[in-house]
Amino acid sequence: MTKIWRETGFVENDPWVIETEEVQASEDQKPLLPLDQFIEKAEASNDVGLGVLIKPADDVRKLEPYLYRIELVAVDFPAFNDGRAFSHASLLRDRLAYKNELRAVGDVLIDQVPLMLRCGIDSFAVTNATALKRLAEGRLPGIAVHYQPTARHAEQGEGYSWRRRTVPA
Repeated sequence: MTKIWRETGFVENDPWVIETEEVQASEDQKPLLPLDQFIEKAEASNDVGLGVLIKPADDVRKLEPYLYRIELVAVDFPAFNDGRAFSHASLLRDRLAYKNELRAVGDVLIDQVPLMLRCGIDSFAVTNATALKRLAEGRLPGIAVHYQPTARHAEQGEGYSWRRRTVPA
């Protein structure tokens, strides 16, 4: 069973569905379309509030002309050792200035959640039993001080002279 988690807790009645040949969004749900299908739909309509699923091999920069029309971007983590979605999230937040919801889907593990948060991911489709239990208990692992600039700055560590800082454009 998949549950959607945000830092405020679990989300009830999330409307987003990853469409496949077997699963289609119902009338009260919203589809997360693969990149090519999303672009096709965006080109054929003026719809806003759209959702898109970014797979590891996708070029996230193709979303740039449509960002103002996207309500949710889901980045896929197909396996724990495939970190390309971290790069997608960073590109969306830092270079493309995407401000709406950014969701991690796929193999979302508890030890990666703090790193995903730092990259700008703000919601998580979680299926892993250990991750669900730890999130329900409010037990996130993490490191208090970071030296790399990311979408979310470290709460501590600003005083280090060697800390790289992101300068707003």
